[in-house]
Amino acid sequence: MDLASLYQHRFTEADRLGKVRIWQVLVRIFFQPLIGMNKVVLDLACGYGEFINAVAAKKKYAVDLNPDAAKFLNADVSLYLTSATIIPVEDRSIDVVFTSNFLEHLKSKDECNAVFAEVRRILKPGGKFVIMGPNIRYLADRYWDFYDHHLPLSHLSLEEGLIQAGYEIDRMIPKFLPYTAKTSLPKHPLLVSAYLRLPFAWRFIGRQFLLVARRC
Repeated sequence: MDLASLYQHRFTEADRLGKVRIWQVLVRIFFQPLIGMNKVVLDLACGYGEFINAVAAKKKYAVDLNPDAAKFLNADVSLYLTSATIIPVEDRSIDVVFTSNFLEHLKSKDECNAVFAEVRRILKPGGKFVIMGPNIRYLADRYWDFYDHHLPLSHLSLEEGLIQAGYEIDRMIPKFLPYTAKTSLPKHPLLVSAYLRLPFAWRFIGRQFLLVARRC
């Protein structure tokens, strides 16, 4: 699949800049405290780098198959244009692996298990695997609107998959963020910040799960 062409069609430059602003708030308010400071962080399927550019870390890695990713990553991010099942970093060298809206693009549960195994290989003992993605339980009517969606997952099926792959679940939020940034919902940084500070609102607006798994 030609990822560069697909995402150029899907996201305008205005969309990308809007996501950058949203992710700056998401990282500052929610993900940075969750991850901690002075960590080695790898962004799996980094897209245009909205997360990895915003996070503070001792060392930053990014993995993606789209060559356009290189245009948008900051100079302190090391990019690997490779499959998520062949990540060229040493065993037990990463504190946190983060991925957003990636697992649904995998072709099968076997491929998903291969990703889980590779992430487990590179994580330090006790390292975190932070996963965000569309929850099929709350998106049955819209999940298949994207051509590159293949693997439907709910928060519960993902939990089972991670446990059988050798992880422990630290945190599970069935409804966290809205399905996509391309909605009519307000995106001003102050409103995003307010949303993050009001978890009761997530139950009404959230359509993406967030799971934090720990390498046993």
